[in-house]
Amino acid sequence: MYSYEELTSAEQQLWDAYPTGHAVDFRTGDPEDAPENGGSWGGERTVRASVVMALLLGGNPGQPGSIPALRLAGARISGVLDLSGAEIEHGMWFEECWFDQSVRLYGAATRTIEIKASQLPGLNLTMARVEGRVALRRTILNGRLELMNTRVTGELMLTDAVISHPSDWAVVAGGLVMEGGLFFRRTTVHGGIRLLGAHLPGGLHMEEARLRNPEGVALLADHVVVSSLALSQGFTAEGTVSLRGAQIADQLTLDGATLRASGMALDCARMQAGVFVFTPAKPPSGLMDLQDARAVTVHDREDAWPDTVRLQGFTYGSLHETGELQTSNVERRVAWIRRHPDYAAQPYEQLASWYRQIGHDDDARRVLLAKQRYRRKTLGLPARLWGHLLDATVGYGYRPWRAGLWLAALVLLGTTVFDAHSPRPTEPGQVPPFNPFVYTLDLLIPIGGLGQRTSWYWQGGTTAWLAYTLIAAGWILTTAVLAGITRALNRN
Repeated sequence: MYSYEELTSAEQQLWDAYPTGHAVDFRTGDPEDAPENGGSWGGERTVRASVVMALLLGGNPGQPGSIPALRLAGARISGVLDLSGAEIEHGMWFEECWFDQSVRLYGAATRTIEIKASQLPGLNLTMARVEGRVALRRTILNGRLELMNTRVTGELMLTDAVISHPSDWAVVAGGLVMEGGLFFRRTTVHGGIRLLGAHLPGGLHMEEARLRNPEGVALLADHVVVSSLALSQGFTAEGTVSLRGAQIADQLTLDGATLRASGMALDCARMQAGVFVFTPAKPPSGLMDLQDARAVTVHDREDAWPDTVRLQGFTYGSLHETGELQTSNVERRVAWIRRHPDYAAQPYEQLASWYRQIGHDDDARRVLLAKQRYRRKTLGLPARLWGHLLDATVGYGYRPWRAGLWLAALVLLGTTVFDAHSPRPTEPGQVPPFNPFVYTLDLLIPIGGLGQRTSWYWQGGTTAWLAYTLIAAGWILTTAVLAGITRALNRN
């Protein structure tokens, strides 16, 4: 503990003001007041960190009825401000200050901490319990912000701040528990943000934030539990944004965001969200993973998606585009599904299920037909040939009217050719009169008969080969119809 006489003039001012919470301001109004010049400030505005610690630990408690607080502006804090494990009963406010060394509050129990327009080499709040809020406004942190397993009853606000630790994680906040919101608005982070398993019932708000970790992960928020997550309004990430297994009760929005990465740009595998708004400023430059993710509602835009989107297992309740329910242009949605690498059945089935849910059965059949056509490319030659036949004849069972067109064309062909030629009766005088239309139908029907095919025959020539062709076509057409309809019924 210091005696009053051991304090410098600047420290005595702070000592006297602390018991009543009055602010001490060493700023002169000169350009030298800028915090980046703090390293050259002299003793007239320098306060030793040990004096700050003595005050916060009850060195000058003041009179009953007063509310102590540490409010300091324009000061240089020399030495290490280490309050690890301390119980601090009053808040602290720093404005346009320079800290020689990192501020350490590891495992401390403290009140509101606000650092405004200042510079410091790092802030360690690991395992701390903060009754109030933590705010870094227009502050430059040339080091790491550590919030591992920290609990904050109020808000944690980083507004117009800059955090730089480019060789590693700049913000380490795994297990962070917030009762208020977590804000990174208009904040620039050089290095990654690690929020693994954080609980954020007040939401994570990163509007206009800029994260730069091009060779690694810009934002790691795997398994976070959060009410809403806003990566929007100019949010920029150079590096991977990972939300694997995140549970987002309300809304995840990337409206107006920019995502750039050489590999995975956005990883949302196994994520659960209420509303997923994916309308970035431009498509992400890397991959996107939505495998086994779930969303109640998806809002997107046609040109929002990157070239590769992993969609296997992605389920949703409804799809909206630019604010309106997207119930048309199935080709556009199918093109979206085909951004998934290689063939996968589930994305087609999910899209078809949604179309059926909203009463667009024909659109659902178009999606399933597109699935069969894409699947055909993955099969061997015999299966591909059979698939082409099913597609041409009955559209894999989703276009059964095509069989009727084929039947009408073959009947017309047979009737025209057979009407111009006369076959021979099998038993002269004992067979019914020749009817080219009925004869053609009799050839096309594989089972049963109309009495014409067994009563008349041809001797060689084109007409005989046409008759054989119609018999074969009848069998092929019937087999294709049965196979296609069976396939369609099994899928529906």
